[in-house]
Amino acid sequence: MVRNKQIPYIFLAPALLLFVCFTIYPTLASFILSFQTLQDGEYIFAGFKNYVRLLNDTVFLKALMNTFIILIIQVPIMLILALILANALNSQLLKFRGFFRVGFFMPAVTSLVAYSILFSIMLQDSGIINQFLSIFGIDKIKWLSDPFWAKVSIILAMTWRWTGYNMVIYLAAMQNIPEEIYEAASIDGAGKIRKFFNITIPQLKPVILFTAIISTISTLQLFDEPYNLTKGGPADATMTLGLYIYLNGFEYFDFGYASAIAYVVVIMVAILSYLQLKVTGDE
Repeated sequence: MVRNKQIPYIFLAPALLLFVCFTIYPTLASFILSFQTLQDGEYIFAGFKNYVRLLNDTVFLKALMNTFIILIIQVPIMLILALILANALNSQLLKFRGFFRVGFFMPAVTSLVAYSILFSIMLQDSGIINQFLSIFGIDKIKWLSDPFWAKVSIILAMTWRWTGYNMVIYLAAMQNIPEEIYEAASIDGAGKIRKFFNITIPQLKPVILFTAIISTISTLQLFDEPYNLTKGGPADATMTLGLYIYLNGFEYFDFGYASAIAYVVVIMVAILSYLQLKVTGDE
């Protein structure tokens, strides 16, 4: 006979087993692998050799710099646009709100590969974007072959895809703000802009913090856009940490070094998340 106290553990066992096999074990195995190197077809313990190697790896340092440039520029722009769109689509005066909400959210549910290929076609020298700019007398921009514009292309693609995703999160949070607060502010003579900065944003502070942390983590793991748009080029101008991990692991088959890079990313995610929490003063 199975006792009542054992029944919950029996139901949890399959999920726990899958969690251990596909999360805990790979995490521990990759951590151990980061201290190993391949020699004569076998992995041997190498201490901190892989981590020391990172300090002298110019491609890693370039990937680190590129990732942080994209992070510092793209994430604030995306979150600000998402806030503005959410506030506009939360207005009761706007018609066809459902249509616009779905329209702005649609990029978030499209295939990463499909939308990256679409952007690569649009950003070609003879693509639709350069054709549109030529109407205003602007010369063709080498979106994917110039180091500066290649970064801009990555930022544009990411902003297009993820702004609507964050907008929906903000929109849901805005609808939970009590209407009485806005009515009281209106009685006191507050305008829409003042309400937005003095009521909406403070009420959304935990949600903004959440989206900032999630966006930071996603950017540090950025892979699909640079891989599909530029392959990390030109001259490693769009090489990111996520793409460099992939190249070392699945093209150079240096899994020990790739694991070391991955754990450096984990440490950076932890530090940045902690700093964001401390700066905002949230527990």
